[in-house]
Amino acid sequence: MKYSRNIGMVVEMPKQECNDIKCPFHGKLTARGRHLTGTVLSTKMRKTAVVEFERLHFLPKYERYEKRRTKLKVHNPECTNAKNGDRVRIIECRPLSKTKNFVIVQILGHEKGFKEKMEARESAKVADKEKEEVNGQRRE
Repeated sequence: MKYSRNIGMVVEMPKQECNDIKCPFHGKLTARGRHLTGTVLSTKMRKTAVVEFERLHFLPKYERYEKRRTKLKVHNPECTNAKNGDRVRIIECRPLSKTKNFVIVQILGHEKGFKEKMEARESAKVADKEKEEVNGQRRE
């Protein structure tokens, strides 16, 4: 088992090589800061993935926590090559673009029920749009 140079956390070196300068393993990118674990929602952009993770937000009035979701755009190096539905570990780095400040360093596996969850969210969006159309017609 090969380990990488010190990237700020102990992770396995990817099996595949890459020539990406923005890769923490094979390039010159130094990773520092926050470590997060999330699910890849989309990989439609080139070398970029959208990762979502849940966090708890405290409501002082009710003295309880609520779940909130955060989406981040992260760099997806060629050697890691994460796909939709993968659980990934990401680490903060210097700004790579206007919106990218994180890089994927490890794939932890595939999330169970990912496809069903995405279909449920899509159907909920369609239902919300239909409600808005009906309410908009009644107001006129």
